[in-house]
Amino acid sequence: MSTATEGTELDSQITRLTNGAAAWASMGLNQRIDLLARTHSAIAANAEAWAESAIRAKGVPAGPLEGEEWMSGPYATLLGVQGIIDSLKKLAAGKSPLTGARAKSAPGGRVAFKVLPSNLYEFNLFNGFSAELWLAPGKSEASARANAGLGAKRLGENGGVGLVLGAGNISAIGPLDVLYELIAYNRVSVLKLNPTFAPLTDAYQRALAPLIDADLLAIVNGGAEVGSYLTGHAGISHVHITGSAQTHDAIVWGPGAAKTGEPKLDKPISSELGGVSPTIVIPGEWSEADLRFQAEHVATQRLHNGGHNCIATQQLILSADWPQKNRFLNVLREVLAEIPARDPWYPGTERKLSAAERSYPAAEHINGRLLVEVSDQTSTDLCATEYFGPVLGYTAVPGSGADFFANAVEFANTKLDGSLGATIIVAPADRKALGSRFDELLAELRYGTIGVNVWSGIGFLLPTLAWGAYPGNTLEAVGSGIGVVHNCHLVEGAERNIAYGPFRPFPRSFQHGELSLSPKPPWFVTNKRAKEITQALTDFAAAPSPVKLPGIFNQAFRG
Repeated sequence: MSTATEGTELDSQITRLTNGAAAWASMGLNQRIDLLARTHSAIAANAEAWAESAIRAKGVPAGPLEGEEWMSGPYATLLGVQGIIDSLKKLAAGKSPLTGARAKSAPGGRVAFKVLPSNLYEFNLFNGFSAELWLAPGKSEASARANAGLGAKRLGENGGVGLVLGAGNISAIGPLDVLYELIAYNRVSVLKLNPTFAPLTDAYQRALAPLIDADLLAIVNGGAEVGSYLTGHAGISHVHITGSAQTHDAIVWGPGAAKTGEPKLDKPISSELGGVSPTIVIPGEWSEADLRFQAEHVATQRLHNGGHNCIATQQLILSADWPQKNRFLNVLREVLAEIPARDPWYPGTERKLSAAERSYPAAEHINGRLLVEVSDQTSTDLCATEYFGPVLGYTAVPGSGADFFANAVEFANTKLDGSLGATIIVAPADRKALGSRFDELLAELRYGTIGVNVWSGIGFLLPTLAWGAYPGNTLEAVGSGIGVVHNCHLVEGAERNIAYGPFRPFPRSFQHGELSLSPKPPWFVTNKRAKEITQALTDFAAAPSPVKLPGIFNQAFRG
């Protein structure tokens, strides 16, 4: 700590929260629903201030990219809070939070629940998209429905005070982590903001005021010394971190310490830590429009948020035998050159870009981005190092059809660091040709969230999915982390999430003035109406109404 005064203030906050944890334990479901409903309203009322604070903190260029801060900030948080409210209402009515979610069989004796779309609004807003939550092998549908609820079914439980070490890249992460701690574990939180997000403090405090006023949340700022003081505090019972594996290991074992023996940290820790995410492109015969759309898709996966995402695609896996491989890479180069340059804003990015340049002296420099070929003749640093910036690698493995897919899955599982998310791009005819083998290989891909024709990062946006690494990591080998968040159905035993999207929104399109009948998803970095679309979506999430849908669609078809 820099001063004794800071320590005293933190001690006071922990004492306040300790009392709040006891008050939360005494609340019934209807009281909790009312509190979260007021929180939802406060987030809606302060959504603009929240998004604008994030825009200023990151120096986001004026225009469409501002939409990223609406979507990954207040919009995502509103969806998460409403998803939890819906589950608590079901529990209060004597139902399972999974009521309404259809179950089906998945490969390997698994059960999958379809969690998107779950209502008519989602059917329209996410038209063409769907998502499933897969249980671990051996978990039954009946037990999942009966046990869904987690801490919300354990009324009276006092989970104490936890520390949430917030991320500094996506502004919804900290608030959503706090929400999950409260609902799933009956644990109140000290949310320590990453210094990057210190400018959001006032917006956060206003948006989350109902939780703060109820002594369920404290928001604090500070550097490593504040984090160290809190992780070692006797009044903190648990730590949750979103960040890097290096930061996690320094907290658990000590800076530079061996990961053996008794951990330095004397309390449990959960985590979401990122890694090197792949996108697997299954070869097919694509039109020029297909090549262009998917090149924009891949560019988005790398360049969203300036490339500063733990779930950003860093390794593109192509077929060495795909006749269109070089054409696709050329279109990707064109797209990277056309997208306006953006200065890296996340601290340390320049250092990581320099490291990538040293490892790959032949890397292509395209408008401030690095495009890197990874092969048997190059360094493999890109497979093991999360650059957290605008560095995109590509590699080629042999085969076509199922043979290629199997080789790509093997490469992703064994050569790349981490297991947070993976994306697969496949044309409908090629997926059909794979038959049941497609789902079998999908089940072999060991990642927490898999996107099929949709960036796996969109899984973060969907509160019905259990966001986190593929299970099995340990403190000694933490990979992409331990545990899940979001999971608004409060499901036990989730193994992974699968999100599905259209190969292209409309296979045939035409342009008429500003109106295009092949709209790009609002998260695409090439969507020219992203700001207007995401503002409209946030307004809808604040107060859903069918009269708002035409306005959203009007903006979407202009993107």
